[in-house]
Amino acid sequence: MQLTFVIRQDKKNKDGSSPIRAIITFNGNRVRKNMNGIKVLPKHWKKERIKPNTKVEPYNNHIEYNQQLDEFADKVHTIFRYFHLNRITPSKALFEQKIADKTFGENSLAPQFFESFSEFIETSRTTKALGTVKKYKTVKGFLRQFQTFSSYSLHFDTINMEFYEKFRDYCFEERDTLNNYFGKLIAILKTFMNWSFERGYHQNLEYKKFKRTEDKIEVICLTMEELMRLYKFKFHSKKLSRVRDFYCFGCFTGLRYSDIKQLQPSNIFEDHLKINIVKTRKMDQTIPLNKYSQEILQRYKDTIYEPLPLFSNQKLNEHIKTCCSRAKINSPITITRYIGHRRIDKTYPKYKLITSHTARKTFITVSLMLGMKEAVIKEISNHSDERSFKRYVDVSESFKQREMDNTWNKMDAVLK
Repeated sequence: MQLTFVIRQDKKNKDGSSPIRAIITFNGNRVRKNMNGIKVLPKHWKKERIKPNTKVEPYNNHIEYNQQLDEFADKVHTIFRYFHLNRITPSKALFEQKIADKTFGENSLAPQFFESFSEFIETSRTTKALGTVKKYKTVKGFLRQFQTFSSYSLHFDTINMEFYEKFRDYCFEERDTLNNYFGKLIAILKTFMNWSFERGYHQNLEYKKFKRTEDKIEVICLTMEELMRLYKFKFHSKKLSRVRDFYCFGCFTGLRYSDIKQLQPSNIFEDHLKINIVKTRKMDQTIPLNKYSQEILQRYKDTIYEPLPLFSNQKLNEHIKTCCSRAKINSPITITRYIGHRRIDKTYPKYKLITSHTARKTFITVSLMLGMKEAVIKEISNHSDERSFKRYVDVSESFKQREMDNTWNKMDAVLK
């Protein structure tokens, strides 16, 4: 069975919108169903769903309409699952009968996969960071797109090795998903399956066999020399100077973007900050201030920007690249990624790879190079993942070795 939603541009309304039709194909049969009441402008139709309207456009009912499409898709998949489990050969007439039956599927007491996923997301809002909840919602949408593309009906009892192999092939062959992102998709799916298992929604443990792929990736950060060059660079643009200060404050404190953005004057003391960490929800975290972070705060004291000028993450990521380009932070960096077994190498000038998150990476790496104890860095940066932290240790160790090669190991040449 394959279900496809299409826009009927041959039936345009006066306002330019078009109705949506569902096409269900199976065993040589084709059933067309008009999605009554749903209409969309062609520019808002993407990947068989309705995109949100822009801020200047009138509301296009994308939330309500997409929910109707999802509910229809769920019912179609439920019907064919019913045929499969009861070994019924589907016919056009039988399908028409079931799809017209408004009560079909409503009497089932078994929790539905996507309904339970929505519950999982809602219950996570009080215990997880906003970014984590957004990731859960993205994974749910990704799984729906997989179901639509593959016609593989997702239910608790179909999350097995057949699903894993089909989903893996879909990610690598159709979506060009990088190995590490595929690993994150699988990790979140397993988190959801654990959550639903604990609530008695299913007894299927096949998902525990799923393997999470993960490739080692480069640590992108500024060197000590690059950091100080950026910090001392004289920008003619006040906006770029403020962007640089916001970014460098992250480099000097190890704070995430989300924590710097919520900083208030009341969080600032003479030689330290005291804040509640957004991501981990750790309360009253003390962050020592060094002379550079104190200088930045002093620049904006008693101004309209106090304690720091604010930027959206998108604008910060856009403008910090310009800052680093002006400061000639342009050494070539080669990025290696894998899609399945396919290797992709791309080389960029470093400034193109600088984002808000590289500030935190810069703090950790430079602190290690300067000899700060690992335990102290972890406490300041609120770093709990030992495996990810080791990447920074490896980078600093390789840097130290290069410095040794460039100094002491050239002693004989110097003495000659």
